[in-house]
Amino acid sequence: MEQTRLTPMMRQYLEIKERYRDAILFFRLGDFYEMFFEDAERAAKILDIALTARSRSSDTEVPLCGVPYHAASPYIGKLLEAGYKVAICEQVEDPKLAKGVVRREVVRVITPGTVTDGESLDPTSNNFLAAVTKGGAGYGLAVADVTTGEFRFTEIDGYEALAEELGRIQPAEIVHAAGATFVSKLRADFPAVHYSPIDDTAMAQQALERSGLADGAGLGAERGQGLEAAAAIVAYLEDNLPGAVKVLRAPQGYRAAQYVMLDETTRRNLELERTLQGERKGSLLWVLDRTLTPMGARRLRQWLLYPLLDERAIRLRLDGVEELLERYRERQELRAGLKRVQDLERLCGRIVSGTAGPRDLVAVKETLQALAPVRAPLEDFRAEMIASLAAELAAPPEAAELIERAIVDEPPAATRAGGFIRSGFHAELDELRALRRDAREWIARLEAEERKRTGIHSLKVRYNKVFGYYIEVSKPNLRLVPADYLRKQTLANGERYITPQLKEYEAKVLTSEEESLRLELSLFEELRQELASQRARLMQISQALATLDALAALAETAHAHHFVRPKIDSSYVLRVREARHPVVEAVLGRTSYVPNDCHLDPESAQILILTGPNMAGKSTYMRQLALIVLMAQMGSFVPAAEASIGLVDRVFTRIGAADSLARGESTFMVEMREMAHILRGVTPRSLVLLDEVGRGTSTFDGISIAWAVAEFLHDAPERPRTLFATHYHELTDLALSKERIKNFTFSVKEWKGEVIFLRTLVEGAANRSYGIQVARLAGLPAAVIERAKAILRTLEGAQRERTESPGLAPGPASAQMALFQVPRDSLRAELRQIDPARVTPLEAIQILHALVEKAKEEV
Repeated sequence: MEQTRLTPMMRQYLEIKERYRDAILFFRLGDFYEMFFEDAERAAKILDIALTARSRSSDTEVPLCGVPYHAASPYIGKLLEAGYKVAICEQVEDPKLAKGVVRREVVRVITPGTVTDGESLDPTSNNFLAAVTKGGAGYGLAVADVTTGEFRFTEIDGYEALAEELGRIQPAEIVHAAGATFVSKLRADFPAVHYSPIDDTAMAQQALERSGLADGAGLGAERGQGLEAAAAIVAYLEDNLPGAVKVLRAPQGYRAAQYVMLDETTRRNLELERTLQGERKGSLLWVLDRTLTPMGARRLRQWLLYPLLDERAIRLRLDGVEELLERYRERQELRAGLKRVQDLERLCGRIVSGTAGPRDLVAVKETLQALAPVRAPLEDFRAEMIASLAAELAAPPEAAELIERAIVDEPPAATRAGGFIRSGFHAELDELRALRRDAREWIARLEAEERKRTGIHSLKVRYNKVFGYYIEVSKPNLRLVPADYLRKQTLANGERYITPQLKEYEAKVLTSEEESLRLELSLFEELRQELASQRARLMQISQALATLDALAALAETAHAHHFVRPKIDSSYVLRVREARHPVVEAVLGRTSYVPNDCHLDPESAQILILTGPNMAGKSTYMRQLALIVLMAQMGSFVPAAEASIGLVDRVFTRIGAADSLARGESTFMVEMREMAHILRGVTPRSLVLLDEVGRGTSTFDGISIAWAVAEFLHDAPERPRTLFATHYHELTDLALSKERIKNFTFSVKEWKGEVIFLRTLVEGAANRSYGIQVARLAGLPAAVIERAKAILRTLEGAQRERTESPGLAPGPASAQMALFQVPRDSLRAELRQIDPARVTPLEAIQILHALVEKAKEEV
């Protein structure tokens, strides 16, 4: 279609769309956002709305769909979830004053990382926009939340560490340089994240300088890749959401090494935020989160994902939790005050960006009015952290009073309807409102006067938005209409008229309505600017409230679940008495859970080999120790009778079976990759949890790998503290040659053919796995169970006795015998021909029987 055949409006649309080809364009037409062409076809399917057509020229039509502009948020949210950007194109001039097509411009581009609408956001989690840059072997990482102003950056060595940190941050969107080669790996590892390239990273630094954020505190001497990533975020926001730049605080440098490192596998296995099924209920956060404000919920989640390594910082939190726990009445008063607190952090963001509405300001007022009840019970607290936070809860002078005087108690959601400025706040506004308010009385008076003057008793004076004010006369009375009435509209049953007097009054009233709304908007903007000028103070208050809420929540949880204060020190010893799993206990009840002790010491009990039957509690035991460590180092009390925690800097887990079909990797390959990651990354302060290493391959291969892993961890100079659960009973022989390996097992009792799980950890090694009994409990058919028992008896009867040697294979310092003695070369040759992975149980029995008979013949 030639350009000359386009309508002016369509030409304008196409010119704007050309600049935003990678986004769905919401084009404002009156009360709707319209979409055309391919945008309309895509959006109609995603949003489940009607696809229609609009005339493009004299003989063609284009696809069209639209959504109401005042209810666009849920539609935008759906498009973002589907992976699209949304460009908002508004009318930027008054249609009444426009000469030709109304001027329109894109005022913002909404992406997953730049969403500010509360309906589209989880109030308990941050919505992070991240930027990644690369220089040499290192990466720069910056992260910002445009709703709260949080803005930080760091530098990371190596892609693996970058992926770990991104997994902890869980950004909604990642900004990167166009053509960056590392992005393909990020897309594979984080497929749900939205990726946004920027063309000129060199210009990004100028954007950061232009914003003034580079002058903020916290940058120190760090001006490398981390700051480049921060600059990329500012540049991206300038192009897509300019108002958000004002919301950001000065970027703060941090180091991931300041916190306990938790890779994605560990976070998933320990079910910190979500269960393995993706549900919040059943996670550690579900147990701990008794916060009452969105700010507090976000703070508590951050503490959980970033446990501390600084002893003093941990003790400060524990001191605060302890005093709040001890002072029940004051804690309840504090929590009662917190119930009145709203999300001041995000409210400040909307005020500064200019998007706050009247209800947002009322929410700020209510929060400021709640500060006194929150602060009062904390006046004589001794804990340093509580006292410091209480001192920060002084409200800005006159802020709440100003909002109280200016805004009505229950304002409309949007400003377009007016009526949100309180009467008595501004004299001119009151006069304009009085004119509108008196209009009804004036109309009633005019109607009575005209009925009397004309003798038309059914005469009516009315108003509507289309025709304004008018006098309506029915047909039978048209002969009585005075000469000064001017016909305005003919109806089926009569006529509508206007008089010079009525027209003059109409102009006066309508002008007052326009002036009233204009003045209200002006007064509201002044009020918003006044609050924006107090942003720093309001943000300080929001941070104090968030921390108090998190501390009070931890105290409330400790009270409800009988947690105790852990001792934190710089030693390498982990000692917990009567430890419990916080989530399992919360689900089953305290009386249904059997507590157990744990003692790990790199000098004497570095590695605990855990054996015992399925369902005895090995995996739960390992997880509970890791959760207790993380809870302690985040500043929480822990589920135990007593706990002494030598600081842990990394938690590694190798638990459960999983595969990666998208990468073509088997369960065993995933297991081995996880093990390689662990063995490369252990430190002297690491806590390593290994469950069933080597189970994804043949028995001999699995035992060999598990044995070698245990030896490696024992002999490594780092001596990481390790729990190693296994069904390979052969591994218990390691304790005979490795002084820092100890054997523990979960005891069971057999009663009349039934197995009873006592779930009590005792020193020693298990001699059975009770797998068949567990299979029976799971409901396998009786015939299968009986056949399994028969096969097991045959296998156990045919197995040769082990040698007294504790080793599976010769090590570098000894000449240990093999697990099974097979001295004859002919038997060795036959064994080498067997592939255990391809042998069925029945074939295995037959092969074993033949080998046994042959061995007897050769004796």
